[in-house]
Amino acid sequence: MKKLKVYLDTSVVSYLYQKDAPEKMQDTLLIWELFKKGIYEVYLSDIVFREIDRCSGEKLNILLDYLDQIEYHELETDNSTIELAEKFIDFGILKKKSFDDCQHIAAAILAGCDIIIS
Repeated sequence: MKKLKVYLDTSVVSYLYQKDAPEKMQDTLLIWELFKKGIYEVYLSDIVFREIDRCSGEKLNILLDYLDQIEYHELETDNSTIELAEKFIDFGILKKKSFDDCQHIAAAILAGCDIIIS
């Protein structure tokens, strides 16, 4: 059986250690267990890593430790990703201030992901 291809945006990774949002953190830890079992084919983009690099040293280390627990494909942002993201803005789907979100969506689409989790 073919595994579903799942794209994770930064918020999913961030909620693995988000003490001020315990319910979201708990939900994220539950789904992380499924990712650890390899039930899904997981995709992350370089955008995710760029965004989590802004976290404090302690949180960044914890998030990177979680990422070491799963297998994932890292997608590199390229011209196709940027062009598609810009089309989302041109069509009014999202605003210019949400350009990173547009890039997440574009990366997932271009990678052929079945699901985007945010």
